[in-house]
Amino acid sequence: MTEKPTTPKKKVGKSLLHNWVEERAVAALDNEETKIQTQRHGHKGILTVDQGCKMETVTTVKAAYIPPKDPGVRLRGIRGELLEKHIAQMIRDKVQAELNPPTPTTDFGSTTQKDFCVEGFVPLTPKTTQVHEYKTDQAVTFWSENYQRVQGVTAVQTPKAPFRKSAQFSKPISERLDETEFPPDN
Repeated sequence: MTEKPTTPKKKVGKSLLHNWVEERAVAALDNEETKIQTQRHGHKGILTVDQGCKMETVTTVKAAYIPPKDPGVRLRGIRGELLEKHIAQMIRDKVQAELNPPTPTTDFGSTTQKDFCVEGFVPLTPKTTQVHEYKTDQAVTFWSENYQRVQGVTAVQTPKAPFRKSAQFSKPISERLDETEFPPDN
């Protein structure tokens, strides 16, 4: 027997507590290569002794698997299959209709077209009962119609023009020459 020279080797890393079985199994193989080469390429000769052989391409599961065979006869009737397809299509259409409702048609008609351009509508212009002069007549508003009920309004001299300018606050009573009657004191 030839003896191997005993050279002290430095261990790069300590083995883990539970890895001592694996460390002993590859202890004989660690002598030939450095630790870096072993970590990079792994141990040679652990799985097979023949280094030139190729790996199998078929696993044991693939080799043992047998696909199920078709019985060769129809298991369901044609009418049953067609009925199932028809019911599935109806349900699919119903769900699609619920999820994607059709867009409502847009009405581009204006208010004038809807309300005033209706068939049978005859516009009538009311006849005037009085002659109105827009430059001199007092405008008819809510306030001109209800000036008697408004609080804080001074005495109205002419009922046809209740909101005209009044100089009663700035003109002394003795200077009111154009008025024949003085306003009543409240």
